[in-house]
Amino acid sequence: MLDKSIELQAKDKKELKASGEQTKPGPVFTPSVDIFETETSLTLLADLPGVSAEGLDIDLHDDTLSIIGNIVPDKAQGETRLLKEFEMGQYSRKFTLSEVIDQAKIKADLADGVLRLNLPKVEKAKPRKITVTGS
Repeated sequence: MLDKSIELQAKDKKELKASGEQTKPGPVFTPSVDIFETETSLTLLADLPGVSAEGLDIDLHDDTLSIIGNIVPDKAQGETRLLKEFEMGQYSRKFTLSEVIDQAKIKADLADGVLRLNLPKVEKAKPRKITVTGS
């Protein structure tokens, strides 16, 4: 049962402070991420509201997993904006993967603005029971 004293609150977007010069205009945001672990894998959930599968770029290079999501403005022709609360920009986040992740088997799925990355562990990293024989 959930503790009733805990309130659900939406987090504001955190703008990423670029370490170098940007080549694209607009702000860059850090997506909120949750990471879960089982005996066989890690699961990474990243909030990317407004990002489509076509606007998502996931790159793995030298043990660094990069997630870049671009938001394409959705505005019908002839509409005039009366209120703007959703700030457009780009999402960017990088993770360094350890040797326990089987990089060849990483899978990604994007649904309802949430990216789900499955990061399976390599066979040697999985816990196992060692059988002891006696003589």
